[in-house]
Amino acid sequence: MAPVAAGDMTGVILAGGRGQRLGGADKGLVQLAGKPLIEYVIAALQPQVGCLVISANRNREIYAAYGFPVIADTVGEYYGPLAGMLSALRAAPTPYILTAPCDAPALPADLAGRLSAALVRKNAQACVAVCDGRMQPVFALLRRALADDLQKYLECGGRGAGAWMHAQRAATADFSDQAQAFANINTPQALAALAQRFGRHQGG
Repeated sequence: MAPVAAGDMTGVILAGGRGQRLGGADKGLVQLAGKPLIEYVIAALQPQVGCLVISANRNREIYAAYGFPVIADTVGEYYGPLAGMLSALRAAPTPYILTAPCDAPALPADLAGRLSAALVRKNAQACVAVCDGRMQPVFALLRRALADDLQKYLECGGRGAGAWMHAQRAATADFSDQAQAFANINTPQALAALAQRFGRHQGG
């Protein structure tokens, strides 16, 4: 079987967190080398999917200015990335969603291709990225049909994205050759290190 077509995927940028380890900053709007982090993710994700949405619970008018639908969590209050995934599964016009966090400026250009190939190969409902043996559950391809199961998981107190992916017997795609792509930003120190690296890259 052929991998999932780009037109059958809605890209979802997960920007709904509280950014607690970054002093409450809205991570998608944090600047890196003169641009908000979300702009890097939009540029990398948009060519891989049929349409794009942004999952955000704050600064929605700022995110809306990028020209994509902005969706808020529909369950609980800051239940984590799974809540954003659920809202996207409910809102997506396509059979699949492809998710990525807003603080992953080095997002792989072949994220969709590798995840969809592994999902089809394993005949799975979900597929997640793995890097150096560690699951990266917010980099995921999910069938829209998983929405009901995810909602039940959240309503029963589940919050862990990795645990839910394991319960779905998610397929995995290895990205160990692109480890830098998963260096997302959870602390000021991580942001500073990434800014230094991006500065070197842009400087040639």
